[in-house]
Amino acid sequence: MQEIFSLKPYRFIPPYRSRWFSKISRFIRFHRRLIWKLEGVRGHEVRGAQHLQESVAAGHSIVLAPNHSRTADPIAFGFLEEELKIDLFAMASWHVFNQSWLTTHVVRGLGAFSVNREGLDRASIDYALKILETHERPLVIFPEGSTSRTADRLMPFMDGLGFIARTGAKKRQASDGGKTVIHPIAFHYRYEGDLESAVTPILDRIEERLTWQPNRVAQLLPRINRIGMALLSIKEIEMFGHEQSGALEERLVNLIERLLQPLESKWLGGPQTGTTSARIKTLRTKILPDMAEGKVPAHEMPARFSDLRDTYIAYQMACFPLTYVNERPTVDRIRETVERFEEDITDKAPLFRPLKSVIEIGEAIEVTTDRAGRRGADGDPLVQLVFDRLQAMLTRLGLESPLYTG
Repeated sequence: MQEIFSLKPYRFIPPYRSRWFSKISRFIRFHRRLIWKLEGVRGHEVRGAQHLQESVAAGHSIVLAPNHSRTADPIAFGFLEEELKIDLFAMASWHVFNQSWLTTHVVRGLGAFSVNREGLDRASIDYALKILETHERPLVIFPEGSTSRTADRLMPFMDGLGFIARTGAKKRQASDGGKTVIHPIAFHYRYEGDLESAVTPILDRIEERLTWQPNRVAQLLPRINRIGMALLSIKEIEMFGHEQSGALEERLVNLIERLLQPLESKWLGGPQTGTTSARIKTLRTKILPDMAEGKVPAHEMPARFSDLRDTYIAYQMACFPLTYVNERPTVDRIRETVERFEEDITDKAPLFRPLKSVIEIGEAIEVTTDRAGRRGADGDPLVQLVFDRLQAMLTRLGLESPLYTG
């Protein structure tokens, strides 16, 4: 399980408001060095820059709502800042601020402030609202909450985007009558190397872990599908005692329910409804806070870690559309699928080099404060509009990824 949880008691960490760090960072192109070293991204392209430039020039309060398919995304915002000569504020998960002293100071210098994903974080929300009220800089909110690991497909949005945008718009309007807008931001990554030579050693290692003989004579897609089915069956045997039958999507849903329903009965009094992401967040708000505050006896900690591990696996499953690579077998969907296999087994994603980051900025969506636009029985129409626009952008960018023809 990756280190996405912090057992330190949560405290709000604000960004450094001075712009000197970001100016120096842009001057020395720090983001380019970092994203190459950590993520293998070498080139980039920013599209639709005029949309954001128009909102900045008009003095609007701005929310940037990007997809989040890779851990490269926050660093890739450096390309946007470099090209448009702007600084940003961004909400970042609390665990990011607990990795190292250097990381904490770097992300704060680049405008990030903490948010507690496992609970109601009034300080973080208030800080975000103040940013929108004063329209000091654009504010980045990742509405999916966590990395989806599928660049062509969005995960359901978490709560927060609509509330912050609407409340911030109301404060801005009361302050000086100014407007608040949301720009969807689409991140897409293109692999520019030789796919087969990159994925073959990874598939060899996975097959060896499965005690198989590496099957290099098989075509790439059947080989990937065979491994995917094996990993699914292994997890089913662990959870159910035997391999399941039925459609792949049904089997995946059953696995997720097998993981979440016992936890929900234990911690919440019974099975819950809603998206997998929302259910997992609710569980973690029950399991994690007492651990972080040192209120859990030592002998109970292993059981809680086990429960957190199950929520982590459930989220991995939810991010694992089994038909993803077959419905459109592009070079990048294949790369993403193999990355997922390796990361799910080892907790460390392989590094594919070189990648090119394509960043598309969508047109502004004005945030209204009238009651007619607020959440109804079918959810918040504003959030749904952002979701639909962003998904359309990702679908279009996905079509540019070349089909695998090997």
